[in-house]
Amino acid sequence: MSDLVFIAFPSEQKAEEVRQKVLSLQREYLIELGDAVVVTKDEKGQVKLNQMLNLTTAGAASGALWGTLIGFIFLAPLLGTAIGAASGALGGKLSDVGINDQFMKDAAGALQPNSAGLFLLIRKMTTDKVLADLKGVGGTLMRTSFDETKEAALREALSAHAATETAAPATP
Repeated sequence: MSDLVFIAFPSEQKAEEVRQKVLSLQREYLIELGDAVVVTKDEKGQVKLNQMLNLTTAGAASGALWGTLIGFIFLAPLLGTAIGAASGALGGKLSDVGINDQFMKDAAGALQPNSAGLFLLIRKMTTDKVLADLKGVGGTLMRTSFDETKEAALREALSAHAATETAAPATP
């Protein structure tokens, strides 16, 4: 079973930085993600999803390849490429993997204007090591499907950032 986590950040840059950090943890086999999406909300309240994989582009590329191959059989490779790319792009646009797009847009409505969030669909993780690596990254935990102890540990790790900033003495 997967767990869903939604963390709010003051900027898209910070959300993307944390996504890259989580992706590096995945390369170290400390976490297994089903999806990691950065969502932004502009000053007009428009929500934009920045997904890891563009399904429309992937579908168009795959469709173009298959269309070309089928086109060669019927001696019309260019026509096959065009039809394959169009149908692949349409199929990619209509498909949805990972976190439901409408759910993310609805949840992102809670973000402040000119801010961003990070949705993580976590299949499994080594909790203590991941939380140690995320300690001090900042952000506000908006939603999670974790149990209460994991949620509290994640909140503590994220809030460690604010505590270290306020605890540092100001230099003249």
